[in-house]
Amino acid sequence: MAEATTATGRNTATSGLPAACAPVEGAAPRVSVPTVLEVLRRLDSGPRGLTEVQAEERLARLGGNAAPDRREASWPRLFVRSLRDPFTAVLGCLGLVSAAVLAWGTASVILLLVVVSCALRASGEHRADRSTAALRELVATTATVVRRPDGEAAATTREVPVAELVPGDVIRLGPGDLVPADVRLLRASGLTVHQSALTGESAPVARSADDLPRATGGDGGPPARAEPGAGEFEQPQYCFQGSSVASGSATAVVTATGAHTRFAAAHDRTAGRPESSAFDRSVNGISWILIRFMLVTPPLVLMANAALRGRGLETLPFAVAVAVGLTPEMLPVLVTLCLARGASLLARTHGVIVKRLPALHDAGAVDVLCLDKTGTLTQDRPVTDRALGPDGRDDPEVLHWAAVNAWWTLQLADLPEPDALDEAILDAAEEDELMAYDGVAAVPFAPDRRLATVVVRTPGRLGRHTLVVKGDVEAVLERCALGDDERERLRGLAARQADGGVRVLAVATAERSARGRDYLPADARGLGFRGLITLRDALAPTAAAALGVLTDRGVSVKVLTGDHPGTAVRVCLDLGIPVGEDAVLTADRVDTLSDTELGEAAVRTTVFARCTPDHKARITQALRTAGHTVGFLGDGVNDAPALRAADVGIAPREAADVAREAADVVLAEKDLTAIAHTVAAGRHAGGNIATYLRVTLSSNLGNVLAMLSAGLLLPFLPMLPAQVLMQNLLFDAAQLTFAHDRPHPAVLHRPTTLDPRDLLRFITGFGVLNAVADLATFGVLALAVHGPGNGDDETVFHSGWFTENLLTQALVMVLLRAGRRTAEPRRPGPVTRAALALAAIGLALPPSPLGPVLGLTALPAVYYLLLVAVLALYASALLAARARSGRRGDNGP
Repeated sequence: MAEATTATGRNTATSGLPAACAPVEGAAPRVSVPTVLEVLRRLDSGPRGLTEVQAEERLARLGGNAAPDRREASWPRLFVRSLRDPFTAVLGCLGLVSAAVLAWGTASVILLLVVVSCALRASGEHRADRSTAALRELVATTATVVRRPDGEAAATTREVPVAELVPGDVIRLGPGDLVPADVRLLRASGLTVHQSALTGESAPVARSADDLPRATGGDGGPPARAEPGAGEFEQPQYCFQGSSVASGSATAVVTATGAHTRFAAAHDRTAGRPESSAFDRSVNGISWILIRFMLVTPPLVLMANAALRGRGLETLPFAVAVAVGLTPEMLPVLVTLCLARGASLLARTHGVIVKRLPALHDAGAVDVLCLDKTGTLTQDRPVTDRALGPDGRDDPEVLHWAAVNAWWTLQLADLPEPDALDEAILDAAEEDELMAYDGVAAVPFAPDRRLATVVVRTPGRLGRHTLVVKGDVEAVLERCALGDDERERLRGLAARQADGGVRVLAVATAERSARGRDYLPADARGLGFRGLITLRDALAPTAAAALGVLTDRGVSVKVLTGDHPGTAVRVCLDLGIPVGEDAVLTADRVDTLSDTELGEAAVRTTVFARCTPDHKARITQALRTAGHTVGFLGDGVNDAPALRAADVGIAPREAADVAREAADVVLAEKDLTAIAHTVAAGRHAGGNIATYLRVTLSSNLGNVLAMLSAGLLLPFLPMLPAQVLMQNLLFDAAQLTFAHDRPHPAVLHRPTTLDPRDLLRFITGFGVLNAVADLATFGVLALAVHGPGNGDDETVFHSGWFTENLLTQALVMVLLRAGRRTAEPRRPGPVTRAALALAAIGLALPPSPLGPVLGLTALPAVYYLLLVAVLALYASALLAARARSGRRGDNGP
């Protein structure tokens, strides 16, 4: 293969080298990398390795080369952690208050709810932790080390446990070996390494021990900052713990072991507690609303009854019951059920593991998804785009000669593995035509030549050989017999093609008299220019469809890549992602922006190019600061900071160990379709949670307002504490069915958020409406039921209001479900069935044998007739208010 050209006409993919290792156009000058001699001096070592005494002394002083150990949290620890949930804390406070006023029944119910909620959450997260247990096979168990018995003895080679390696040890690496520590190469022959565990790159990268011209300095390790878009893992003189040798061999000196390796450092960066997520922030805001209501309600009840009715502390149990009635006690249980059910469905149907249950809600709230290009939008391989003649028109002969070069390079040269660009050219060519030639010789790619040459003989043409050259545009043009003007024109042609985000190769041929097989690189001269081959990244087969789904659901995609901006823009346009003129930022531009400026720019930017891991984390944080809920998809060690910075970190199952540990969601494959399914599941769960909160809090607030008003007007308590708690328990039990509800499809088309201010506005409006309906019932009872001859007025009032409250709450469950149409499906769903059961209990409980136990009694028939009228008016008002709220946009989940 040969080098390709970027959008600026410079080299980005080099034959024999993975594209990630090619020179980067516009990159800053390389920073200092110490020479082999400097590294050995700083480590007090030499090519013959350490003595046994030196190794033992360093092992005792620095410790063993132990792999990072990350123990998963135990079930009891997860249970205790669940107690810190704000809603659970609210319930705990209510339980303590209930116990203080000797309301043991209430305290017991609340304690049971707390235990059930925490147990469900801990069990779900414990299963997820076990499903994503760390893979420790990334670290080798033994290493081949060169040591000396003493300073005068000859060096010997032997196997030692990896844990006994120390800085300064000289080790040998061969094909299939796992790199046991961070090392600096001393000698290397055809060395390529797989470092997908560190960077996410699937292709092996070339490594060389050459001391490239650099400024002096260094401390025996790689520089803190390499080329833009490359990072510390791309320095060719270094190999790191967690990578493996794909081909070739090497001798290297150990520069870092144990906790000082880059692998361990990445673990340390993920060890800190992450910032609060979107779900945490929403829960905290709603919790403080409830806490304020609960702190205000009991004192108001006590003071009002003391001032107007002369009642004292005997109303304290009623005041506590009112506060309990305001609180959605089932919320922790319902939240956990909704999220656990969604997570379980994702795991069964799509192989997606949700490690942290609240992350599923955050996935539903995601409105920005940050991801890399390679492996997500594109496959890890190029494909041929066009074959152009010197005039810029399509010319299949150019592809033919490029394929001849690729085929016979593969057949005659001793390459460690097939080149990706050559494979792409061969896939596009007719293989039968290639077999018509006889291969004579091949001069494979070398970095100094930047091209590959093959010599073939065409049957029937005795005494003639054809040289076919393919490689970097500039390198090929220098060897062609062209005038200066023509050469400049062809450079411009290549640059224009590369500006479209493709890689460009040049192809040339020459006829020579036949001779032996002793062809040299210098023979490639006086060539005839044939044309250009352009190659682009192969698009992921499901990416376009998945991006369409995400766009329809209000999720914008940001591409954070280390590639050239033209390449990334080309991929986006091929997949239908619109990219405006001001929607591209490069890393050097990002470095000039303050955090505030970056937040503003990040919102309108689609492509961030030349990004290092630090850039990715900073951009992710800037988007969160700008008010977005951000998901980040990454799979390398370098992605760990950005995974932690996002609201939802997403990693594929084959990602680096550190990336999986930092992620909240683990995918079976690196596929956008799985992310679309995760977003849908999160929105279903979030929609049900939001509906529960709206229905419960508006109904509870209405009941509390009505009770406070009635308590000031009546000579007795409007409802006994036991009746308040029974009503509340029945309502909460019915609303557990929201965990099994299926929201309207419209819920999928926008992020599900729990905005405390929107929620407060909603529950206040509908709570007042509910209170009006309750007070209307109070009027019905006063005018039609109370009075002489109606028996115990207090008991009748309690019974009438108890029944009305359950019926109105059943109406609210059906009519205020987020995004539902007025007409239900032909077959009632779980919420409708639960509402009907709640209404039936409200009608049947007072006249039942259990009624007197709760202080309830049968009601006269006239009450039910009047109640039907009240409920009809209430339902009409509820529908009108919901329609108005929907027009304002407040009725969404």
